[in-house]
Amino acid sequence: MNAPEKIEGTKRFQAKRDAILAAAADAINEQSAKGMTFADVARRVGLNTTSVTYYFKRKEDLAAAAFEQTLDRLDAMLDEAAAYPDPESRVRRYLTVNMERLARIRREEERDFAILSDLRAMEDPVKRELLERWRGIFRKTRSLWGTPASRAETDLFGARAHVLLENTFWLPAWLTRYEVDEYPRVEARLMDVFRHGIAAPGEAWSPEIFDLEHDEPEPGREAFLLAATRLINELGYRGASVQKIASELNVTKGSFYHHLDAKDELVIACYKRSFDIIADAQRFAESHEGSHWQRLESTIATLLDVQFSERGPLLRTTALSGLPPRVRTTMIDRSNRIARRFAGMLSDGIAEGSIRAIDPLVASQALMALQNAAFDMRKWASTMPREQAIAFYASTLAFGLFDDDVLRTGT
Repeated sequence: MNAPEKIEGTKRFQAKRDAILAAAADAINEQSAKGMTFADVARRVGLNTTSVTYYFKRKEDLAAAAFEQTLDRLDAMLDEAAAYPDPESRVRRYLTVNMERLARIRREEERDFAILSDLRAMEDPVKRELLERWRGIFRKTRSLWGTPASRAETDLFGARAHVLLENTFWLPAWLTRYEVDEYPRVEARLMDVFRHGIAAPGEAWSPEIFDLEHDEPEPGREAFLLAATRLINELGYRGASVQKIASELNVTKGSFYHHLDAKDELVIACYKRSFDIIADAQRFAESHEGSHWQRLESTIATLLDVQFSERGPLLRTTALSGLPPRVRTTMIDRSNRIARRFAGMLSDGIAEGSIRAIDPLVASQALMALQNAAFDMRKWASTMPREQAIAFYASTLAFGLFDDDVLRTGT
């Protein structure tokens, strides 16, 4: 084979491999990495299963390659953002490249990459290597704010990095409600929240933690759902098997079926528990004394306290991947109702003057991402007093990603 033929063959090989990876990303996003099959991926690219195994010997190799591609793309976007001169312009650029990417996907000019929620469900040594790369992405995101001068700055920059990443990961869940030509306006509204926060000028951080404790209708069920929620958050819907959940609680699989009839019912019950906790906090706030900002900050603080405590966590929306479509739609509908309630709280505060004149629909989704992702910061939160962890984490949206007052007050 001469050189031009070799080059052409290499191009064809790479094009086919890229098509397989794009199909795998679609399958992972719909069914999770555990639920993805060679047969489904082959069908999406018009190949037979044997042809796919020519490029990737095992399903795990294909999933790992799809995750690697996602990490490569995130790396490149962060490098582009890091070239800008200051934290605010870096964050703005990172948001812009994400919004531009989602617009291209919406116009079918580009394929989406695989979401990373299933990383922890992979097996070692691949899992270890992917998680190390993810930690590198996190550190690079944190560096958008520069080099921290103290441990407190490291903690605060870490909280900001996490909230920024999670908000961009959450965008596809709600951006479809807007026409693609509206994306620049949505981007500007979200960046306004990132830049200046939610609270009106002069408002302070002084929340009250609500007591959400209530009697269990069925003894033991709360502990069961809590253990299941932790495992599903860590391993995804398909990674958290019935056997693993039973082992976590040191009970038999028969005990599992005493509480629930099927695994789908388990996920529904975990979501219901989580959504009920959020709705309880919102209801407490609405009947509480004080300004609308004070009610909202107490809601945020209460939910973060749950996430960082032994009473947590709440089930992450990433567990939606792999659920049957009917169940997934039901859970998304409940999530949207929760977000609309936040939007109502924000609107009341804007009318009152205790909350800035922001877009309440956009800001409510930013709040959903904030509380939803707090599970991953439990270890970070355990290194400092709970009150400080809540204040640092909440400050990212309460006062914006560039306000350092929390470093001076500590709460």
